[in-house]
Amino acid sequence: MSQVPLVTNPGQFSKGVSGNPLGRPRGARNRTTMASEALLEGEAEVLTRKAIDAALEGDPWALRLCLERILPASRARPVMLDLPSNPDAESVAAAMSETVRAMGAGEITPEEAMTVSGVLEAQRRTVETVDLDRRLAVLEAAARREDAAEREALAKGGGFGVEFAPGFDRVRSA
Repeated sequence: MSQVPLVTNPGQFSKGVSGNPLGRPRGARNRTTMASEALLEGEAEVLTRKAIDAALEGDPWALRLCLERILPASRARPVMLDLPSNPDAESVAAAMSETVRAMGAGEITPEEAMTVSGVLEAQRRTVETVDLDRRLAVLEAAARREDAAEREALAKGGGFGVEFAPGFDRVRSA
């Protein structure tokens, strides 16, 4: 027998359990869309031709409609900035300064500056991660060398690293 999960709030469905298992199937189309398509069936070419003719006659709304369909608004344009190519902290700072300068001069929009800044921030984090990894590797190598030197000293009988003067090699009890 399967167990029903405990529901703490009767107004909520359990996770992974649908409130309407016989609901709308995947891929089902909207009735309004299907009705609109049925009305336009076979007329799309005629309507498109009329919109183009009206646009050519100078109707601004038809012209706008045609241009929006033919040439949709560009979401982004290439940003041309003279940025340094070296992947180090100084060049990332210089690139950020150049981005702010270009935005202030009106060469790029604030939105474009934010996009470029996001890319530069990702580069800065990468540079920082690589630098920290390199520095950690150097510190770990130094620690390994130091540990090896201590183990070698202990193996030679150095004890706890305390050296005694000649004749004082034993502890006297009172």
